[in-house]
Amino acid sequence: MHKSVGAIIKNDKNEILMIERMKYPFGWACPAGHIEKDETPEQALKREILEETGLKVNNYKLLFHEFLSWNTCSRGVKGHDWYLYEILDWEGKIKRSKSEAKQIKWIAVNDFNKLKFEEAYSYWFKKLKII
Repeated sequence: MHKSVGAIIKNDKNEILMIERMKYPFGWACPAGHIEKDETPEQALKREILEETGLKVNNYKLLFHEFLSWNTCSRGVKGHDWYLYEILDWEGKIKRSKSEAKQIKWIAVNDFNKLKFEEAYSYWFKKLKII
């Protein structure tokens, strides 16, 4: 079983920072990734956000900890133990990871109906009643 973290980052315009994934699972998603061996979910959260967005996390809140039995990844594993966080405070300038994302941008929730989400984030946004 793999463990994953994900982060919902909102700006002062109530837009959410999204990446268009370059690797499977394809689609639009918030920053996310696997928790590595000997890493806490919080350490993975900070590392993944820095790697994928260039932002440094200062404060966060756990929204959900849930096992998604249907969630698959590029490593061929089905089933992920997810930790989904809301980022409350961060610093830095957004920088796209050329190995992780085709695009990175702030997207208004009103424009979400135009996007094809990666499967896990489709689930999270429905659970949060964002879509």
